[in-house]
Parts: sequence; C-alpha cells; structure tokens
Amino acid sequence: MNVLLLAVLLAATPPAKPTPPPDLNTPPADALNVGNGLITKVITPGNGNGLPSDDDIAKIRYTLWSSPDGKLLDYIAPPQWVVAPVGKLMIGLKQTVTLMHPGEHRRSWIDERVGARGKVPPGGMLVADVDLIEIIHPPSKPIDVARPPAEATVAKSGLAYKILRKGTGTRHPKSSDTVVVHYSGWQTTGYLFDSSVTRGEPAEFSLRDVIEGWREGLQLLTEGEKARLWIPENLAYKGQEGRPRGMLVFDVELIKIK
Repeated sequence: MNVLLLAVLLAATPPAKPTPPPDLNTPPADALNVGNGLITKVITPGNGNGLPSDDDIAKIRYTLWSSPDGKLLDYIAPPQWVVAPVGKLMIGLKQTVTLMHPGEHRRSWIDERVGARGKVPPGGMLVADVDLIEIIHPPSKPIDVARPPAEATVAKSGLAYKILRKGTGTRHPKSSDTVVVHYSGWQTTGYLFDSSVTRGEPAEFSLRDVIEGWREGLQLLTEGEKARLWIPENLAYKGQEGRPRGMLVFDVELIKIK
C-alpha cells in the first residue's frame, strides 16, 4: 500500500473505545469522599487558575461507565470536546467539574441516587473521567444595553454603533465576503439570547446571509476590531415569529475576513 495512503487511512481511523479503569468498582483509598454520594480523585493536576461556578460554561471531554457492569455509556475523545453550562449538568458531574482547575483530569464515582438513576444498575455507580479544558465565563450584560449612549454613532439607517477596541487591520469586509467573528447578542431587557463565546468557538458566515444590521455594522469594522451594535427591529428580524423581537444589542469582534 502507498505510504501516504496508509497515513491518511490511519488518520481517519476513529479512536479506540476507552476501557474501564481498574478501580471502576472500588474507589482507591486516596480518593476524596465529598459526601452527597460523590467520591472523586485527581488523576492529572490542572495547570490553570480558577474553578468554574454554576454560571460558567465548561469546555470538557468525558468518559462515562456504569459500575459494576463496566458498560461504556458515553464518551467524547480527543480532539473533540463539548461545552456545557455547569449549572445544568447532572448533580454528580456538576459537583465534579466545580472542583476542577483547567487542564485537570479527574475521576469520580457517583452514587446511583445522585442523578445517575436509570443510567446504572440499582445500587451501582456512574464512574466519570472528566478533562476540564477551559472555563468560559459568559459575557456580562452591557451597561448601555437598554439604549445607545450619547457617544454612539447613529447611521442614516438607524443602526447605532460604538467601537470598543480598535482593529489591527485596514481592510473592511464587503457585503459579499465571508467573515469569522465572536459575538454575543442581548435583548434590551438584558437577556442574552445567543453567543459564540458561550459555545467556545467563533462563528463563520457570509455577510449575504445575515440580518441587515449585521451586514451594515460589520462593514464598518477592520480585522481585530470590536464594536457594540444597537440594531433596530426593522434591521433585525422584523418581528418574525420565533425570533428575538425589538432592538437587539450585539458585541461583535471581527477576527478575520476570508
């Protein structure tokens, strides 16, 4: 077989399924009994600062086994990861993640009564190996979310904007370009309805496919620039059913013009 083809085939091979750890059924003596049905142990210490709170988003990998039968229930293997609101994790996993520093690998034995009922045999445990990759703090509501401040610039269309950070580039995107951005969007009540930040990765899209206020606002920016946009409803979703209504407020960082 061609060596290059073999390398491609190997790269395309999915990772082997994890095997149960030797201490699946019996937590080791040096594991910490937190109480409330959770026993946990640090396998590899973290190298980052801080602990996630219930309000944070956790970027994690995990493997879940059932004890005592050793059944593999679910896993996310490298290089994949998921982001999850810490406060919405099942109790045992939430307790585990809130004890972790970024970069840490931890194993927990979670009593069947602590959110694992129906997933493991009666009286058994859910055994979770968790890697905390990153803590993502949700963006704070802008203090001027209710209305554009006096220093904002208002375009003829009704779009208002304020530059939060100057860019490093010189080129502005055209309406036909594709851009890579990080963004967060609020209603004027302060409700955060969408954010690439909480998903842990930037968004990429063509300016042809976005609401009018985004198309106009992003063409005002250069790469590296961050702005706050106040987009009136007639430049947003125009009252469409199932879409955010009223004026929308976006913090947008233009990362790249493609």
